Amino acid sequence: MSQERGVRRKHRDLLAWQHAIKLVKVVYRLTAAFPDAERFGLTTQMRRAAVSVPSNIAEGAARTTTKEYLHFLGIARGSLSELDTQLVIAHELAYCENIDDVEQRISDTFGLLNGLINSLKRPEPP
Repeated sequence: MSQERGVRRKHRDLLAWQHAIKLVKVVYRLTAAFPDAERFGLTTQMRRAAVSVPSNIAEGAARTTTKEYLHFLGIARGSLSELDTQLVIAHELAYCENIDDVEQRISDTFGLLNGLINSLKRPEPP
């Protein structure tokens, strides 16, 4: 595990977090082409939702109980759904043409996040 100044960063080892970080980059590139009128609207909302996903995965991983961890993973999942909705809106407003790649990345990240959530909900073997 990565360590810096004694701080464990196990979240960086999680595939869900890694995919979410890549998704943030894609969303920033996509929204850079949005109209200036959306700079404080949809652009900001999409970027915040995207950044929220890996941030909440990391915050959850740093918590001391599984219940807290699951709470933050739930928030991350909600942010991912929010981003998906905002992507559809941006597409409907013709701010972006082909959203297939971003939709696939959202779907992949959602699947990894659900897998992580399910693994934490499983009872530990005796």
